[in-house]
Amino acid sequence: MKIRGLLSLLSGAPTHPIGADGRMALTDHFRELRARLIRSALLLVVIFGVSLFFYNDLLKLVLAPYNDARIALGQKVETTAYIKGATGPLLLQLKLCGVAAIVASSPYWLSQIWGFIVPGLRAQEKKWSRVFVAIAGPLFLAGVAVGYYVLPRGLEVLIGFTPVQLENLVEFGEYFSFLTRMLLVFGVAFEIPLFVVMLNLAGVVSGKQIGRYRPWIIIGTFIFAAVATPSTDPFSMLALAIPMLVLFALAEIIARVIDRVRRRGEGDTDQWDDDEASPI
Repeated sequence: MKIRGLLSLLSGAPTHPIGADGRMALTDHFRELRARLIRSALLLVVIFGVSLFFYNDLLKLVLAPYNDARIALGQKVETTAYIKGATGPLLLQLKLCGVAAIVASSPYWLSQIWGFIVPGLRAQEKKWSRVFVAIAGPLFLAGVAVGYYVLPRGLEVLIGFTPVQLENLVEFGEYFSFLTRMLLVFGVAFEIPLFVVMLNLAGVVSGKQIGRYRPWIIIGTFIFAAVATPSTDPFSMLALAIPMLVLFALAEIIARVIDRVRRRGEGDTDQWDDDEASPI
């Protein structure tokens, strides 16, 4: 009985009949949400436990940008990474493995969120939402990869401001927060053009409007890239700005194509008033 109750808890199956229109009772919605949250949490705990065995590999991956910057600086600046406090090493291990577990399990818990939302969407909304989900993930990972690639150069410039008479000490907790924040900025930046396309699909922004404000978009992109990148060198800024501008150009092209298809469809049926008879 306990096993059966546990399986029922994890499945989240409705206890009331589902209506012909697919509607469920409110209690069944909460039961489904609870089951999805529990399954996601269990997977998160399992992956967290597995990541503990790969802690050294994860640490090398996180430290790689800093080590590359330290090697590039050579004898110019003396820099050392350190952990603060007696509990620092334990907290570092838990934090690093926790972030790794969240990232590794993200496809599953995102699909659980998607599975809970989808039944409440119309057919057309489901279609475009699937396209959004399919593209959003790879774009975010591409942004994270670009951020990870340019981060050593940014760290080299930032640490290079250290006066010759002083030694630079990098507290690992602050460094890890800085790294995750920068990778998140790069990942989200690559999603912005996709949101523009989604706004166009919703009828909020047209391709013509995007083209009209193109010069301001270019200026705004370079300003955003200059503020978001961790260094003052133009290489890091261009590494973020150029891919964003390419994605914005693709977004404008897609938006114009969507507008053309939409106008073509409206031309077939909307050229008459509601009370006016067609030639047929």
